[in-house]
Amino acid sequence: MLDFTDQVVLVTGAGSPKGIGRTIAQTFGRQGGKVLIVDINQEGIDKNVQELKDLGYEAEGFVADLTNPDSVKELVDEIVDKYGRIDVLVNNAGISQKVTVADMTLDDMKRIFNVNMFGLFLITQAVAEVMKKQKYGRIVHLSSVSGKRGGGIFGGAHYSASKAAVLGFSKNLARELSEYGITTNCVAPGLINTEIWKSLPKEQAEDVIAGIPMGRPGETQEVADAIVFLASPEASYITGEEIDINGGSHMD
Repeated sequence: MLDFTDQVVLVTGAGSPKGIGRTIAQTFGRQGGKVLIVDINQEGIDKNVQELKDLGYEAEGFVADLTNPDSVKELVDEIVDKYGRIDVLVNNAGISQKVTVADMTLDDMKRIFNVNMFGLFLITQAVAEVMKKQKYGRIVHLSSVSGKRGGGIFGGAHYSASKAAVLGFSKNLARELSEYGITTNCVAPGLINTEIWKSLPKEQAEDVIAGIPMGRPGETQEVADAIVFLASPEASYITGEEIDINGGSHMD
């Protein structure tokens, strides 16, 4: 068991009722962490925080717009005022859109990058300053197999581009922050068993599964377990890395 007792764990985009973020939050709670859920959806936050508390875990929710610098600053200041530190940041927040390049608009591109890359940048920048002062931190970003293989499952070219940008950002950040005892890594999930997957038409679902050597979608718990390991003290010599969680659908 990886022990996160007394550690403050911030998970963005964890207000979805059945998404990866919810499972990430629960897994950190099970390992003893103080789990802080950040999302733009108050109702989703309240539900997931209560679920964590019902399980006996320490949790709190915060509403914030991660694409707004003022909102991000207020969020981080509030957390530090209350908890004194932030040990782990998991950048899970993200959006997608299925559209071809021919039909894509500049506003589409800006909207995807605004959340998937620029929002990630703002919260990471703010939290990194806290971690530098405490000389310790773990940052884990969620990229995607789409950012490595150029789509092929969900989302358009703008989604793939934004997730590829996360990979490059993370590697450079690892170089900048290592001297402060902070590691920065990525996970790149492939097809995961979420509501999006379940909504696919049968024939399309069969085509996607045919391209996965393991013959099945991944589970949110399998993604969460990898993230929790990267966020643990046991992963202290791993930084600038990306872990593929895709059942073999992409190998490099």
